[in-house]
Amino acid sequence: MSTQAAERQTAAPLVEVDDLAKVFDVSRPWLNRVVERRPRQFVHAVDGVSFGIARGKTLALVGESGCGKSTVARLLVGLYAPTRGRMRFDGADSAAALRARGSLALRRRMQMIFQDPYASLNPRWKVADIVGEPLAEHGLAATKAERSERVADLLKSVGLARADAEKFPHQFSGGQRQRISIARALATQPEFLVCDEPTSALDVSVQAQVLNIMKDLQRNRGLTYLFISHNLAVVRHVSDQVGVMYLGRLVELADKAELFARPRHPYTRMLLDAIPDIHMTGRARTPVQGEVPNPLSPPSGCSFHPRCPHANERCKVERPPLSTIAGVRVACHAVTEGRI
Repeated sequence: MSTQAAERQTAAPLVEVDDLAKVFDVSRPWLNRVVERRPRQFVHAVDGVSFGIARGKTLALVGESGCGKSTVARLLVGLYAPTRGRMRFDGADSAAALRARGSLALRRRMQMIFQDPYASLNPRWKVADIVGEPLAEHGLAATKAERSERVADLLKSVGLARADAEKFPHQFSGGQRQRISIARALATQPEFLVCDEPTSALDVSVQAQVLNIMKDLQRNRGLTYLFISHNLAVVRHVSDQVGVMYLGRLVELADKAELFARPRHPYTRMLLDAIPDIHMTGRARTPVQGEVPNPLSPPSGCSFHPRCPHANERCKVERPPLSTIAGVRVACHAVTEGRI
């Protein structure tokens, strides 16, 4: 690696998020509210999330359904506009740049892989058109022959054949369709990929193949990933850092090895205890108890306190900040007070 490349690797994170929030108005229509005398209702899908992702690294966000993981993903690529907070990409304000008319250059550098390979591919288009569309949109292939060559190279990079370009999505399995989605995302030669549960719709054996392809691509191309998942086994395989989300907030952020070896937050501990113990170690396990509260009326104080075995009166009234303890960021009064 050259000196210049090494300096960039150790420089500021490629992606930085500070106090990011997204509020959705889920109120009933105006007339219904007047007749029923109901106020407007809002959901704080993402509520003050902050993190950074270094170049060439993978941050995984985990948590139960509805915790705001996918909303963070959509905010980062500009599918949603943030209600509050700051997003920076390579040192520049990406939230403003993605809203601007000349956002194509930035969008070329960040792409997204969606959860469902059956819904994210146009069934009426051939694979050549699906993978070739970003090339045409960004002016990356001057002629039809050049585009065909680029599509063939992209398909080869994800383990598919040149002949597959002339087929339709319905002729492929789920794992092959997700490979097509990855090839399409790679067409613009992006630096940053947002992966929204890219393997959750696939069989376990196929998941491993797709994850290995993604790791190889990251190693060969120096890609930076934000990986959204609820599967901790997948997260352990692909991530460098792990952020645990609960009800729109980050409750713990740590290096992968540290989080799996010494989880701090009670919610992280519950998630890890829910993983099947194939080695049958006999250690005490605490399965995840209770249910996620209604996001329309979240609990006061720490949002996890109704399910937490370590909660006290302070937890019920005071929201814990994300504090750094021994290199791990955790939002928990019980941890900062030394009660666990």
